[in-house]
Parts: sequence; C-alpha cells; structure tokens
Amino acid sequence: MAVFGVDYAWGRPGAAALKRSGVRFACRYLSHDTGGKNLTRAEAAELSAAGIWLVVVWESTASRALSGRAGGAADAREAARQAAACGMPADRPIYFAVDFDATAGQQAAINAYLDGAASVLGRRRVGLYAGLGPVRRAFDAGKITYGWQTYAWSGGRWDGRAQLQQYSNDHTVNGVDVDYDRAVAADYGQWRVGVSPQEDDMPDYVSVGTTTAQPLPPGAWTTVVWDAEYSDAGRQHADKGGPGVLNGPARYSLTAAVRIVGVPAGTRIQARAIEADAGGFEAGAVQDFTSAGEETNLLYGISADSVAKDRSVRFQVLQHGAQAAAIGGGSAKLLYWRG
Repeated sequence: MAVFGVDYAWGRPGAAALKRSGVRFACRYLSHDTGGKNLTRAEAAELSAAGIWLVVVWESTASRALSGRAGGAADAREAARQAAACGMPADRPIYFAVDFDATAGQQAAINAYLDGAASVLGRRRVGLYAGLGPVRRAFDAGKITYGWQTYAWSGGRWDGRAQLQQYSNDHTVNGVDVDYDRAVAADYGQWRVGVSPQEDDMPDYVSVGTTTAQPLPPGAWTTVVWDAEYSDAGRQHADKGGPGVLNGPARYSLTAAVRIVGVPAGTRIQARAIEADAGGFEAGAVQDFTSAGEETNLLYGISADSVAKDRSVRFQVLQHGAQAAAIGGGSAKLLYWRG
C-alpha cells in the first residue's frame, strides 16, 4: 500500500477538502508564473498545519530541461529561492520537470541540465519528474537522487528507483483539477514549513511479486511464495523467494493482488494475511471474493495492523471449488513503521 497524494497547479482545493479525500501529501509548483500556479507561503503553512506533507517541482516550460547546464543552474537558483520563501528546509529536494516524451537522443541535454541543478543544490537534492525513459536514464547515469515518474509515456512500466508515481490524471477535489500520485518510498522529498521528516514520519516500503504459477488445491489455505523483489530497502524479503513479506516488530499496511486461474465461476474464494513464526500463526481479517470464471483477479487490503517481534507477515488464499486450481501471479506492497 502506498501513500496517497495529489498534484495540482491553478486552483486550491484547501487543506480541509484534501484531508477529507485522504490526501497525505501535495506536490506543488515553483516557476516563473505570476498567475497563481506557484506554491505560496500561506498555502504551505495551511497544508503543514493540517498535517499534509509538501513536495515541490520546478516547471517553466515543458521542454526547459533541453536548455543544458546553464539552464539547470539558473532554474535551480530560482527554485531554491522560491522554496525557501515557502518555508522548505534547506535539506529537502526539488524535482525538475521533463513534461514531454523525451527521447534517448535528448538525454544528454537533460543530463547536462540536471548537472547544472546539482551545481547549485548538490546532487542529493536533485529530482526529476518525467516518463519512464528519462527517469531510468537519469538514474542510470547518476544524475538524480529522486524520481517522480508519470504514467504518461511509460507504457505501464515503473522504475523501482522512483520514489513518486503519478498514476492517474483528470480528477477533482473541491472543484479543483488534480492528478493522483503515490509515494512508494519512505523519503520522497516531503517537508512541512520549517520541518524535515523524522524517522517516525517516513515508513519503509516493500514491494514483491511472483510470476511463477503455484498450485492452489481446494479447501486448504495456501501461502503465496514471492519470487520477485521490486523494492526492499530495509531487506525484509532478503531471501528473494519466500513467503514472508515483513519481519516484526512493526506497524504496517498491506495490499496484495493475485490472479487465480481455474476456479469455476461463482465459486467462493477467500484471502487473508497471517503473522507466522516457527510455532504457528495468527490469522488476520478474512476477505471474501467470488470467482469470475477461468481467471479471477483478487485485491486484498489491510489499512493498519501490527506484527510482533520474531513473526513475519504472509498472505494466503483459499478456494472452495472441487478441483485443483492455480495462483497465476501477483504482487504485494507493504508500508511499515518501526517502533
């Protein structure tokens, strides 16, 4: 489960409306615009007081990053000035936008632009907003520390190093157009006025999956084994092929999505999380589903729970059909807090 946020330009939904919508952070603009696009100190203070984190991105024109090193340095100086005026602490990053489908042939100019930004901010404070190609190439070249990837120009693929994902456009909150974003890392560049996040504010993140078919016999709980690892900075799934997603003690939230194959339509299917150790397990809430036929996609979620020391969180599925079936693949994502 990721942290939900939004980004918006002109218009202000207001902190109360954002809170009602479950928004945990807002990505806001810095630019040369004078028509109301930019984050202001008053807005930053309002959101901060409401407990909403802020992230900032510099964007003047969509292709400004092709201006090279000199452009990057100039933009970083102005972005840093505006961010400081809004109360952003000096250790927090600034994202720079590549808001078009940049080609590999344009990456040299983009990298030079990012070098210019780094000459002002330091490399650890440089982030990039873009589609998959520019984000991946910039990370590969060591030009950025933070990535905010948009689903546009990404073909349904995500770079696991990007801390932010813009995954859906054209929504409204309190009459204001917003895009939906999710943070998939503990530190995604967030801040409040005068405040950098502390360790307790930044959950760690685990993302695992499986592409290997696993037997799903009828009438028995089956533990899903995860053989792919997408994000695990805390090394919770260090075996790269076991059932455990998180080792306690920790507080956590979990979402798991699996594809069930071969269960007849209308058949009951159940899913649950368990907290297991060598002596047994404790089962969490069971969620019920109904098979759609030859292939069924299940989405299971826990918004908040805790796992004790020396126990691990695992995910199980039970199908109530008469014939053997299979788990065709799936993924699990989990946010966790220590202490």
